[in-house]
Amino acid sequence: MTRTTRTTSRRRSDDGITTAEYAVGTAAGAGLAGLLYKLLSGGFGDRLLRTLFDHVLGLLGIG
Repeated sequence: MTRTTRTTSRRRSDDGITTAEYAVGTAAGAGLAGLLYKLLSGGFGDRLLRTLFDHVLGLLGIG
């Protein structure tokens, strides 16, 4: 077996690995989006955003 043949067969064994990585990344992103939606759509999210905006406006000297 030549060096080229070994490298080629080793490369073929990794086919599909990027597809699996994309699938895991997509699932993690969807889970994080769901968590953020739950946090920000409730009372906690309202208070958090209000506090954040008040702080930024205070830093800018507007509020």
